[in-house]
Amino acid sequence: MSHVIQEKRPVTTPAARPAPLSHARLPRWAPAAVAAGSLAAGCGIGAAAGWESRTQWGLLSAVLFVAATYVVTAKVENVRQAKDRVATSLVWVCFVLAVVPLASLAWVTVTKGLEVLDVYFLTHSMNGVLDAETGGGVYHALLGTIEQVAIAALIAAPIGMLTAIYLVEYGRGRLAHAVTFFVDVMTGVPSIVAGLFILATWNLMLGFGPSGFAGSMALAILMMPVVVRSTEEMLKLVPNELREASLALGVPKWKTILKVVLPTAIGGITTGVMLAVARITGETAPVLLLVFGTKLINPNPFEGAQASLPLYVYEQYAVGTDAAVARAWAAALVLIVFVMILNLVARGIARWKAPKTSR
Repeated sequence: MSHVIQEKRPVTTPAARPAPLSHARLPRWAPAAVAAGSLAAGCGIGAAAGWESRTQWGLLSAVLFVAATYVVTAKVENVRQAKDRVATSLVWVCFVLAVVPLASLAWVTVTKGLEVLDVYFLTHSMNGVLDAETGGGVYHALLGTIEQVAIAALIAAPIGMLTAIYLVEYGRGRLAHAVTFFVDVMTGVPSIVAGLFILATWNLMLGFGPSGFAGSMALAILMMPVVVRSTEEMLKLVPNELREASLALGVPKWKTILKVVLPTAIGGITTGVMLAVARITGETAPVLLLVFGTKLINPNPFEGAQASLPLYVYEQYAVGTDAAVARAWAAALVLIVFVMILNLVARGIARWKAPKTSR
């Protein structure tokens, strides 16, 4: 009898399919489509409900955009990705809410300011021109602003930079803590308080009259803490290895600061000083208390009342006539352009003086 030996083969069962490594994703144009649909829905609901404020339409569209983003993403992808997209959507909504008012302000200022702004407006003063009449210019106010801001910068920049150098390079113990505390306090001081301080000391106690220099001292008080903080942060970014290498070669500490530390941080320091200058350029309260304003050209900042751009804008807008309001818009545009030029100069200097990196 022969036996047939059959080889038993293992019984195979269908193996479980591995989980997919990728999942469905929304196309690239999906966020833009959701934003457009939310904007259309928000405007439609606002118009149907009779809302007159376009701000309400925009806020409703923003809420609908975030909600629709979550619902669509959760349905197509997953809940975890939906939460991630909602966070991104909130960032974009906050960005738009911040940019829209700035863009609207810039657009209105440019459109209204260009109606009067010309060469005549920039080269003439208000001498002999009534506030209700057309004509006149902003030359006297522009000259006063440049002089007052320049004097304030000459006072505040060296004091602020030296204070920051002391805090970073030498400051230890109670004195350094006290200086840091008072710098923090001065950062939040209202501009009217600085003006009242100079008014009480320089004008009332010492008996000096209104002048551009008095306004510059008040502006310098507002500028100093900004210069101190910005310079302090820039000096902290300088690597300690550079200081140690200079000291190891026998270079005195003061010369190390002057020749190594400051040149390395000069770009950021210059940017901070320029930003501080831009901050004080638009201050009105100290100028109103200490400088008084005038329609005449006063090139001497140390004697007599002097005009300035912020005060000029306030005075012209307070008149209320069409001609005066138009001059106020044009002066506001000049002030914005002046601050913009300062910021561009600061960025240019920072890029020019920044340490060059090479491989």
